[in-house]
Amino acid sequence: MDGQRTEISSLGEFGLIDHLTKNNETRQAGTLLSVGDDAAVIDQFGRQTVITSDMLLEGIHFDLAYTPLKHLGYKAVAVNLSDIYAMNATPTHVTLNIGVSNRFSVEALDELYEGVYAACERYNVDLVGGDTCSSLKGFVISVTAIGEVAPDKYITRSGAKKGDLICVSGDLGAAYMGLQLLEREKRIYMEHPDVQPDLQSRTYTVGRILKPEPRADIVNWLQENGIVPTSMIDVSDGLSSELLHICKQSDKGCVLYEEKIPIHNETREMALEFNIDPTACALSGGEDYELLFTIPQEDYEKITRSEQISVIGYITEAAEGAVLLTKGGNKHKLTAQGWNAFE
Repeated sequence: MDGQRTEISSLGEFGLIDHLTKNNETRQAGTLLSVGDDAAVIDQFGRQTVITSDMLLEGIHFDLAYTPLKHLGYKAVAVNLSDIYAMNATPTHVTLNIGVSNRFSVEALDELYEGVYAACERYNVDLVGGDTCSSLKGFVISVTAIGEVAPDKYITRSGAKKGDLICVSGDLGAAYMGLQLLEREKRIYMEHPDVQPDLQSRTYTVGRILKPEPRADIVNWLQENGIVPTSMIDVSDGLSSELLHICKQSDKGCVLYEEKIPIHNETREMALEFNIDPTACALSGGEDYELLFTIPQEDYEKITRSEQISVIGYITEAAEGAVLLTKGGNKHKLTAQGWNAFE
C-alpha cells in the first residue's frame, strides 16, 4: 500500500463490491451461485443447515488504534466459524456486511478483505455475499456463517446430564490479558507518541486477542475418536458465563475445580504483572474461542489422549447449584462476570 488513497465514493457501491470481490474463490462443491446475483445458491446435499450471525462495532468490539485491518477481517470470520464448530457442525459459507465512513479508503478495505479471504482459505469456507453501505461514524461489520451437519448430529447447550465431565480445549484468559496489554500500550502511546510499544515478549496473548482461531481441530478430533459431547458452547464471554449457559439450558448444576482450569504461563505471568488473579481472567475474560463441552464419564479414558483438552469439573443436579471449588478448598457460587453487551 504505497501511500496511495482511493476514495470509496470514486467507485460507487457496485464498483466497490466488484473491486473487493474480484479475487473471491469458491471452494465448496455445494456453492452453485456465489457473489454477484440477488442471492447465493447453496446445495447442502441432504445435510442439515446451521446458521449464526454476529456484529462487530468499532469502539465496542475493536479499537483500530491497535487492530490491523487485516487481523480484523480474519477475526470477523473466525469468531463466527467458532459458533458453527460449537454446534458440532462444519462451516461452509459466510456473508460479510460492512458499514464504513469516508475516513476509510479503498486500500483500507482491501486490507480488511485480505484478512477475510485468509480466514476463508484457512477454514475452507466460501464468501458468498454481503453488502457495503456508508456509516456516519465508526466501522460496522456483520458476518453470517452457514454450516452443515449430518441429520440431527448437531450439539446444543441443553444436553448435559448429571455426572457428565466438563471439558475445555486449549487454555483460557489469554485473550483478556492480550487486550489489557494493548490497552495499556495505547494509553502510554497517547501520552508519549515517541515511545514504541514492546509487545515482542507477549506474542502469545496479543495473538490470542488479535487473531483468534476457532477450534476446528477439536471438533475433528472428537469425531475421529468417537466422542459425542452431550452439550457444547464456545468460550466468547468467559468460562463462568458459558458454563452457566450450559447449566441453565440443561437444568443442571456443576462443580468446577479452580486448579484444573488451563492457563498459559504467559497469561499467568502477565496477570501477576497487572495485579489480576489469573483464575479471574479465565472465568471472566472472554474472547478465547475455545470449546467448552460435556461428555459421559465412560469417555474419560478417550479424552485423556488429547493434550489439547482438560477435564475441569462435572455436572450435578440443578439443586446443587453451580460451584467453584478453589485451590484452598473453599466453595464459591459461580457467577457470570463475563462480558455483557449492554452494560
